[in-house]
Amino acid sequence: MRLGGKTVKGAPYSATVTTEDVQTLSNGTRISRKTTASVYRDSEGRTRREQTLSAIGPFAAAGEAPQMIFLHDPVAGVQYVLDPRDRTARKMKLWSGPPPEHRPPSSAQAKEESLGKQTLEGVEAEGTRSTLTIPAGQIGNDRPLEIVSERWYSPALQVVVLSKHSDPRMGEHVYRLTNIQRSEPAHSLFEVPPDYAIKEKPYTHGSGMKGLRRPDHD
Repeated sequence: MRLGGKTVKGAPYSATVTTEDVQTLSNGTRISRKTTASVYRDSEGRTRREQTLSAIGPFAAAGEAPQMIFLHDPVAGVQYVLDPRDRTARKMKLWSGPPPEHRPPSSAQAKEESLGKQTLEGVEAEGTRSTLTIPAGQIGNDRPLEIVSERWYSPALQVVVLSKHSDPRMGEHVYRLTNIQRSEPAHSLFEVPPDYAIKEKPYTHGSGMKGLRRPDHD
């Protein structure tokens, strides 16, 4: 999920984000990684994400997984990264210029199909499936490879509620929103607590604060 990007007003919600990656090795071993986060958006388009990071390096040795909180405030033109461990907030002003260009790879061989509509977690979502075929021999593969992406998008919330991505080279990735509540979150969730020390940082583009997953989850 991304924080930043397009500002969505008039569609407040809160939810739990779950992402899961499963990779199957050639000997049949399955490697599974799962993360969760809490996300909030108010009627003015402010967003908050509470993310527990993977316990790696010194954090793994200490047996702790650090939590980071990301606040994006398009009304004030700032965003913050809060660290509850040392009660600090890194403040960055949003860049007001045009967004950088993103040139996606060619999808000439991709086939897209509509999956219709269904209700997920209490909201109506529209589904699409994209299948990209890599022909035999294109990357040294002796048989064609199929990369399949499934996406369920809620027009009312303007967010992806569920997405699945399967790539035989990388494994499977699943992203989903659960526990969706469409009431207005408390305003205090989008403010820096008064006992936090604020540290100024340079400008950053509005879509620069990203989550840990693919950029289409917003």
